[in-house]
Amino acid sequence: MTTPDRQTDELSDFAELMTHEQEFTSRRDRIDPDVRRKRRRLGLIITTICVVLMLAAAGGYVWWTLTAPVNAPAVTTQTPPVPTGDAAVVETPYASSTAISIAGADAYLGEKASGIWSSSGTGDPLPIASITKLITALVILDAAPLASADDPGPTITFTRSDHDLYDRYYVQGATIAPMPTGTSMSLHDALAVMLIPSASNYAEALSSHIFGSQNAFLGATRDWLAAHGLTGTTLTEPTGISPRNTSTPADLLAIGKLAAAHPAIAQIVATRSISIPGAGPLNNTNGLLGTAGITGLKTGTLGAGTYSLLYTATLDVGAADPLAVTGVLLGGPTRELVNDSVISTLESIRAGFHEVAVATSGQEVGTISTPWGSTAELVIGEDASIFTWSDTPIVVTMDIDTPPTYQDGTVVGKVTWTAGPNTVTAPVTIKGNIDPPTELWRLTHPTELGR
Repeated sequence: MTTPDRQTDELSDFAELMTHEQEFTSRRDRIDPDVRRKRRRLGLIITTICVVLMLAAAGGYVWWTLTAPVNAPAVTTQTPPVPTGDAAVVETPYASSTAISIAGADAYLGEKASGIWSSSGTGDPLPIASITKLITALVILDAAPLASADDPGPTITFTRSDHDLYDRYYVQGATIAPMPTGTSMSLHDALAVMLIPSASNYAEALSSHIFGSQNAFLGATRDWLAAHGLTGTTLTEPTGISPRNTSTPADLLAIGKLAAAHPAIAQIVATRSISIPGAGPLNNTNGLLGTAGITGLKTGTLGAGTYSLLYTATLDVGAADPLAVTGVLLGGPTRELVNDSVISTLESIRAGFHEVAVATSGQEVGTISTPWGSTAELVIGEDASIFTWSDTPIVVTMDIDTPPTYQDGTVVGKVTWTAGPNTVTAPVTIKGNIDPPTELWRLTHPTELGR
């Protein structure tokens, strides 16, 4: 409890404090007016600086947001689907044994194409009939070469014994051509009579004239076959009238290529008809010449069920260069079926090469989008197709670059398709325009701006 004396002291102290406050206020009011003005001026300057700094900061923000680079648009892509060509269906020739070799198509068909690309049957030796005469011609020309396709070579004069061959082979039902005693003709023409109408009397007469005897000819033939690695081929006489003249499809493909590479033989077997003094007008037994690209080589027949053909063909399939086909059929039922089978086989090979459409102009392969909502498409700029064989796998890749501008029609990359040896490309372009961001968007999206 406060005593009266205590209260009196507290009131005295308060009164003294108030007196000091009044004196301080009075002195402050008496301060020099210049000082007061300076203080007001300083306050104004500080306030002005603060305002200027705030305005500068605001102006700098606006300038930065309106001029700063924006983040690059987002590009999404999808590789176009890979098409598949239709699988080729190659017709199998109708015969006991067949084989096909295709040169110039390894890049499409594989390395084995130029060896034996396709075959049927056992591959064992079978009678080759008059295909024998092609081997006889190769053996003769190995011993008596011709300098060129048109080189006539040595002159052959037929004797009485040569003339007698006409009657002997006639009795056997073999194909023959006139050979009057004393008739002379060049080796080239005599070979033409042997190969074009398949005259058996000329085959024996020529081989005897060049080698001196049939034994010498057969010995030279064995040496020639061995030198070329043709171990599956056996000849017992020069015409093919004997069923013991046999060969394998593999050997016959090799023999066909040797014959096609010889200028004189290739020219002769590609001749449909000819007239030679002493032998008369002659027609080729190979009725397929000029059909489906067939250029040779030799037919063979021993009777029903033994129709054969060793052939070559130049096949234009749409590739850079035509393909060189060598094929053989042994033991066909009829000549018509053999011929039809060969044509069907060649046409089915030709049909197996085709253009495959891989893209169309305007096909979408991606999109472009921006943070401010502008979008465009990535599209293939032109139609594209690729040349290939059958259902060869097609590989597709796509390369997209960052363009300097995002305007309609700008090329931003390419799509590449590869199939076998062929490659095709098409440009990728922008469809639509990417509009720049508005000032309002820039001012309100500072985090989207590039730094």
